Amino acid sequence: MKRSVKVSVANQQFTLKTDATARYVKNLASYVDDKLAEAKKSGRTATTQSLALLAAMNIADELFELREQHDALKREVRERSQRIMKVLDAAAS
Repeated sequence: MKRSVKVSVANQQFTLKTDATARYVKNLASYVDDKLAEAKKSGRTATTQSLALLAAMNIADELFELREQHDALKREVRERSQRIMKVLDAAAS
């Protein structure tokens, strides 16, 4: 069920239509707002658009790093599972 959630990012108010909970959407907005503030502290850019792009790149970097970690963990679990299955198969024989 779609609901309207009001959030503030970079001192701009937005009303979003979403199926997610209000708390979740507000947490997302807060995270993005924090990333914008972090980008602003770098002092490298001045415009809101430049800050937004820098924040988006930082968020994308975090996402890609987490995806890599997730893939590595999945590989490790698969490999360990295969080793366990070999041990169990050998024990059953």
